[in-house]
Amino acid sequence: MNDFNHQQLTSENVLFRFIISPDRRIFRHLLLIVFIGTVLYNSTSVIANPIVVFVYFIVLFYINMYVLVPKLLFKNRNIEYCLSVVSILVVVAICGYFFNPFNKENGLNIPLFSFLTVLLLAASSSIKLFQKGMKDKQLIYELEQSKTYAELEQLKNQINPHFLFNMLNNANVLTKKDPEKASQVLIKLSDLLRYQLYDSARDKVLLTSDIHFLEDFLNLEKVRRDSFDFLISKEGNLSGVQIPPLLFISFVENAVKHNNDATKSSYVNLFFDVRNDELFFKCINSKPVLKSINNTGGLGLTNIKRRLELLFPTAHSLNIEDDPERYCVTLTIKL
Repeated sequence: MNDFNHQQLTSENVLFRFIISPDRRIFRHLLLIVFIGTVLYNSTSVIANPIVVFVYFIVLFYINMYVLVPKLLFKNRNIEYCLSVVSILVVVAICGYFFNPFNKENGLNIPLFSFLTVLLLAASSSIKLFQKGMKDKQLIYELEQSKTYAELEQLKNQINPHFLFNMLNNANVLTKKDPEKASQVLIKLSDLLRYQLYDSARDKVLLTSDIHFLEDFLNLEKVRRDSFDFLISKEGNLSGVQIPPLLFISFVENAVKHNNDATKSSYVNLFFDVRNDELFFKCINSKPVLKSINNTGGLGLTNIKRRLELLFPTAHSLNIEDDPERYCVTLTIKL
């Protein structure tokens, strides 16, 4: 089934390029000329002067396609276009009065020739309208893709400063309380910055690299807080799996931000599992006894939800459980 769909998509792309691509314009014209010429050649018993009729059809076809349709029909000057077609038919009728292109013994006359003229005009107009429709559809698709990419970049850029602001603020506090810990924080922060500036600039990164980034982040938090523990569990075949960068940091940052408890040890547990072409991610964090007034996910969590909608519109499932003692995020992505 997949092979069939791939072949069908390839065939549609080839036809699409042949119809609208400027590089194939000569081939389209040659095909048209050969087609009209072949029809007239096989009608020599009916048409008295096939060469004259051939020139007439070609000239009429291109005048309609490159003059009347673009300058009148595409600009919503429909009445003027209809008047132009009527004028052409009147000229054909007048010329036919003095010159009948058909052999008289076949009983064919000017009304039939006028009908063929209308048919030719309709065919050339349909081709031009179809080309315009296909080009407009492609332009809309490209604009949508460009808009989506720009929005994704904006969301990713919002994540980075948000995270950096929190870490630099932590380092600033530790500089006064514990200079040695502050030094460790800055060293680890430099590793995180290296990942954000270089690796996360790509469209896709290795899942193992993103997990390592989260591990550095949690180690950084462990240096800052004495009563904090974390666990990262990895199952399945994670090797070679690629994902958009910084996909999980907002969940983890949110977990760390809202689990600080001065009365007891707090934790963040991460679980990664890849199997059956699906990535399963779970983030569980403890909740403090004294709840913060503002314990919502904030900007980071809102951004990641929007990123998931753009990156995996029909290929992800996100579930959030807010229990009295823990907060759990479960994300499943079809790879």
